[in-house]
Amino acid sequence: MQRTSSRGQIFRRGQAGFEQAVLGTSFTTRDPGRRPDIVVQANDLSEVITAVRQAHQNDMHIGMCSGGHSWAQNHIREGGMMLDLSRLNSIEVNPTQMTAIIGPAVLAGELNLALVPHKLFFPTAHAWTVGMGGFLLQGGFGWNSRNVGVGCQNVIGIDVVLADGTLVHANEIENADLFWSARGSGPGFFGVVVRFHLKLHKRAKFIGMKLQVFRIKHLEEVLAWADRVGPTVSPNVEFQMVMNPKATLINAHGIEVVSPVMADSWKEARELVAFMSNSPVRSKASFTLPLLPMSLNFMMKAGEKTLFLSNTRWSADNMWMDSPVDPLLPAIRSIADTQPPHPSHVLWLNWNGPVQRPDMAFSQEHRTYLALYCGLGKGVDEAKHANWATDHMKALEPWSRGIQLADENLARRPSKFVSDANMVRLDQARAKYDPQGRFHPWMGRLPAPSA
Repeated sequence: MQRTSSRGQIFRRGQAGFEQAVLGTSFTTRDPGRRPDIVVQANDLSEVITAVRQAHQNDMHIGMCSGGHSWAQNHIREGGMMLDLSRLNSIEVNPTQMTAIIGPAVLAGELNLALVPHKLFFPTAHAWTVGMGGFLLQGGFGWNSRNVGVGCQNVIGIDVVLADGTLVHANEIENADLFWSARGSGPGFFGVVVRFHLKLHKRAKFIGMKLQVFRIKHLEEVLAWADRVGPTVSPNVEFQMVMNPKATLINAHGIEVVSPVMADSWKEARELVAFMSNSPVRSKASFTLPLLPMSLNFMMKAGEKTLFLSNTRWSADNMWMDSPVDPLLPAIRSIADTQPPHPSHVLWLNWNGPVQRPDMAFSQEHRTYLALYCGLGKGVDEAKHANWATDHMKALEPWSRGIQLADENLARRPSKFVSDANMVRLDQARAKYDPQGRFHPWMGRLPAPSA
């Protein structure tokens, strides 16, 4: 999203500035071809309430955005109202209580910087410019989430404008079903969250990263090793592989084995990532860098500058899996062989989440996460690569346990994103809080499970 300090306005279809008001809300430069009838750039809570009431009175559907990082551009729908929340970006930190209250448009990097002076931490999005609103609603796979929990798990309350324009607070006691729904329903949530109340954590004394780089010819060996060692890796380590056409240090198609780590000391962190130095594939690495101290701010910005480039037409798809990697290796080799040019990349994330989470809509996570990101720059053939992510994910569906909403492609490939029981509860809560369907649901879903 193109952030601006100018005061928000209202734009109607056909009016000067309308196209920019619509397309400027997206991180991706792909034009989805859809257009709302009106764009409301809300400056504050009162304007959000007014906009929702007007939509209610005029029987208009509402789509919302806060940071614009939705690869699928969920917020840009045909007809109705687009509610742009990008100016609701306040941050209040209470160091004593270890809590914060933020607006939905606060960027991940902004929240991180606000917490640094207090030596506090929240599992923000990995990229600096991701808006926290959408990130928290869809689950929030953030920094150190294997240890402190996903983002939505650390939300302790929300202030929500309902479909009729009423402002309510929700937490585990008050409007509990609304609060339950907000923690994991993503773009299908049926209200406008104008404030998130967050639980904070103490900041790790050491934050750093260890990196190994392999040429793509070693793909099968590296993934087989990673799959075997993954369950033994500490939750303080984000163990992941990135297939990159311009891999770091070799500037060629390769695999970056990346392990950000948070610990109480450099010594502890070094022990936690020692599995990379002691691996049977280390001798085949083109480079192995030592454990380096790095700030989250640096890593967040570096990731965006090397992988998630702006002025790029993005699309994505993903899947969760529990299967050992061996039967998937031929399909993953095919993904690598057909990979579009940089900055397109593939993420293989060792997750191995906890056995149990708090009761919330978020309910879809498994052993390993695989995501494909197709990023097409100027002059790259759209027709040749447009279906790369979707087609390969379809081929892998026999091993899929569903998806996560952060990288969803529901309009083109409906998939399971919460448990069947939780989907029933979400449908019931939507019928209660938004009986007229004022807020757009997901752009695709599997048939509703029976109650």
